[in-house]
Formats: sequence, structure tokens, C-alpha cells
Amino acid sequence: MDIYEEVVRLRRQGQKCALATIVQVNGSIPSYESAKLLVREDGSMAGTIGGGCVEAEVWNAAREVIETEQPKHLTFSLSQDAAYDNGLICGGQLNVFVEPIVPQPRAFIFGAGHVSKSLSKVASMAGFATVIVDDREAFANRQRFPEADEVHAGSHEEIFEKLDIGTTGYIIIVTRGHKDDMRVLKLALGTPARYIAMIGSKRKVLGVMKELEKEGFAAGAFDRLFAPMGLEIGAESPEEIAVSVVAEMIAVRRRPESEWRSVTKSIFQNPALRTILK
Repeated sequence: MDIYEEVVRLRRQGQKCALATIVQVNGSIPSYESAKLLVREDGSMAGTIGGGCVEAEVWNAAREVIETEQPKHLTFSLSQDAAYDNGLICGGQLNVFVEPIVPQPRAFIFGAGHVSKSLSKVASMAGFATVIVDDREAFANRQRFPEADEVHAGSHEEIFEKLDIGTTGYIIIVTRGHKDDMRVLKLALGTPARYIAMIGSKRKVLGVMKELEKEGFAAGAFDRLFAPMGLEIGAESPEEIAVSVVAEMIAVRRRPESEWRSVTKSIFQNPALRTILK
């Protein structure tokens, strides 16, 4: 298997992976400088850096790199005793660099109104591939969204089924109405998307939650929802709202999941506020 072709394939599918490369060698080792090992999200591997205890430790490090999206530099000394114990006829040293390979994040914007138009532009400039979805062809078209990676006009449910929303997906719900927002949110909560956000006042967001709870959604299902969406910068215009939302998306993108999960500002996590708004 060609490792580079596999990296391209994984990125196109929206999957993360880690690439380990032997970057420096001193003495005898069971491999060679520039040897590579690719570790996928599911733990499977392609390539090798020589096997044995070194490869096992690199695999563990690669799993951590995939999770944190932060590179690691590892150094191994293969003494004659250690090499013999592991069945390796060697006694050298090697340095291994393990780097995360993360697909370009994709922003799935549901709704093609004024806010969405600004969102698509700002998100594209920030490095997100944008996908526009709306049930109105007059709004969801290339003339309005020339920078978008994809533009879809049709039923939200039908189009949603065709979208490949993985762990690097960002879902922004800005449809033209309360009911449409709720329909899309129901679908979004069933995905592993890294970020799910919905426009609206705290009262509106709470209303959506109450309706979905009646349909059987547990309260905990909303913990990863960013709503009302965007950083609190006093944004009012579509352009300002776009800046606040994309800034929030960048904050999520640049932090490990263990960190941003703890700062999710969903009102669903605030029992006191929920009581006030009832």
C-alpha cells in the first residue's frame, strides 16, 4: 500500500490519522531512516518502522497524537540487551517524529440567508470548506455562494442523508424558521460532528430543546450544542455574527476535545437559566 495515497484517501473521507517517520538514526536498527508507519483512527496500521517494542510504543503515541492533534518527538535507545530481549539484532538509536494528519474541516451551513452568506465567506477565509444546504433554489445557488465547496438545494432530510459528516464536521443551523432549525438539529445530534451550533435567542433555543425532549431526546443529548451560537462580542449584523461564529469554530478547532467539551456554553447545561426561561 502506498502510504501517501492512503493519507489522501483518509483526508477525503474526513478521517484523522497519524504519520510516524524515523527522522534520525545512529547505529544499527531494524529499519531505516525515513521509514514510515501510518496509524488510522480505528487503530489499524499501514507501513512499518521495524516492528517490535519500538513500533508498539509509537502506535500508542500515534493514538494520543490523533486525539490531541499535537505532534510528538520520540527517542529510542536499543541497547544490546533490550534488542536481544525483543528479538532485534541491533543496538542503535533512532528518533521518530509522529505528526497528526487532520482533514480540512468542513462547515455544513443549513440555511442560505444573509447570515449564511457571510458565514460561508468568513469560514472559507479561515480555512473551512463550506457546504450550503437550503430548500430554496433561489437562495442555494452558485451566484450567492461562489466560494462554497458544495451548494445543495432540496429537502434538508434528503440532502442530510447524502452528506458525510464525520468528526471533523462543523454544523451551523441558520434556516429561515424555528421548525426547520429543529428538524435539522434532530439530524445533527445523530452525527459525530465536532461542532453543532444553532442561531436564536436563549428562549428560542430552550423552546427547541423542550420540543425535542417531548420526542424522546435526553437532556444530555444537547450538551455539545453551542447555542446561542457564536462568541459573545455584541454582534448584530450578519457580518459580525459570522465573525463571532467562525471565531468560536476556530476555538473548537484549535483545542483538544477534552478542553472544548468543558467550556461548551449551551444553555442546556445551566439548570438555573432553564428555570428562569420556562
